[in-house]
Amino acid sequence: MAALQPIPIVELGESFYDPVASAEFPACTQRFVNRRWADRIGLGRLSDQDWARHFCRFDPLPGNLPQPLALRYHGHQFRTYNPEIGDGRGFLFAQVSDDQGRLLDLGTKGSGQTPYSRSGDGRLTLKGGVREVLATEMLEALGVNTSKSFALFETGEQLWRGDEPSPTRSSVLTRLSHGHIRIGNYQRLAYIDDSEGIARLVRYCLKHLLGETIGDDSENAARLFDRICSATAELAASYIAAGFVHGVLNSDNINITGESFDYGPWRFAPEWDEEFTAAYFDQTGLYAFGRQPEAIHWNVAQLAGCLALVGEAPALSALLASWPARFEAALIDRIIARLGVAARGAEKERPLVSAALKALRSRSVGIDRFFFDWRGGRTPEAEQYATNDFDDLRERLEGRQQVLTHPYWNDEQPCSMLIDEVEAIWSAIAESDDWRPFESKIEAIRRFADAMTSDVVG
Repeated sequence: MAALQPIPIVELGESFYDPVASAEFPACTQRFVNRRWADRIGLGRLSDQDWARHFCRFDPLPGNLPQPLALRYHGHQFRTYNPEIGDGRGFLFAQVSDDQGRLLDLGTKGSGQTPYSRSGDGRLTLKGGVREVLATEMLEALGVNTSKSFALFETGEQLWRGDEPSPTRSSVLTRLSHGHIRIGNYQRLAYIDDSEGIARLVRYCLKHLLGETIGDDSENAARLFDRICSATAELAASYIAAGFVHGVLNSDNINITGESFDYGPWRFAPEWDEEFTAAYFDQTGLYAFGRQPEAIHWNVAQLAGCLALVGEAPALSALLASWPARFEAALIDRIIARLGVAARGAEKERPLVSAALKALRSRSVGIDRFFFDWRGGRTPEAEQYATNDFDDLRERLEGRQQVLTHPYWNDEQPCSMLIDEVEAIWSAIAESDDWRPFESKIEAIRRFADAMTSDVVG
């Protein structure tokens, strides 16, 4: 089994976390396990009994954390600062290394109450767990840097929720993440004026998450912030190219590695509608599809203020000012990658991307259909493309066709994850405990992922 000696998170010290215990669940029914990623972190030989023992009852992995840790953080929630949050229904269960030598965290959602649960029960609905598995699988297929759903167990409890029919079934989810450190972790330290704590957390992130050498505190802060600016700009661009709406881009939901995580009211936009929102409670559209880059940039600005307690403010400000340009370059790369044509560099590709965005904004077809039909520089002649909105795109793709070898590209319909399909998958589970649509969808997504990677062009 995977193990690390010593466990890096312990270096931070007890002021960064609280030891906690998992809830005791009446049942542990396996609903999803990610065997592909289990192989990559040295847990490929787990039996079904081992999966339940470690990822539902949370017996410690050998040589790993002896007790789960609830991390301490604050955050802006819809631009309102909240100093009373933290890991309220999850914890850091273990740290492992993957086959590339990266430090990864196994963290939970729905594992019970912690000191930060406030009035919550610390549980996760089964529907919420199913939705997160579907989100992470689809985003991974689309090339988004995302946490991985590692294990989902139904736990046999009845939960009451105000936003879905109740009582409803319960679950516990384990995520595999490249680090568990959020912008909100830094905000908490700034709130309590703990500059040494910020410096220590910067060193931890540079050394263990980014593999960089350690210098003086000011240099460390600038180097870390530089990496975070690039990673979060890439994250924002990947959301747009994927047509994805996270829904709750609060500062406690932004990982400093730029990895997307914590999927609640997420949706994929059916059309290129920049005002499309995922959360019913986002009444002002703060986190609408087209405003996600602005939201992420705003959160990164809050981090700059925290790092200024140990770094040089002018250097941090200059890096923050470079964020929009980094986002634009990343978006060009992402759109070109999804079109599946050989990249020629951001400056040369700007006209093609502009043509693609003009076509998408016409809303003649959905986002998934568009990228499917035009993949590899194909120029479809379907009726919906016979408008002036597509003339520029067709012209700029001339001579840029790529051979598509995977049979997926000959399917009648693209793989998608729109809300009607998500609800249909859940209805089959809720009404007749039929998991076949869920399992079939996972297979279809992974086939799509294979198609996306088998025809990657240089």
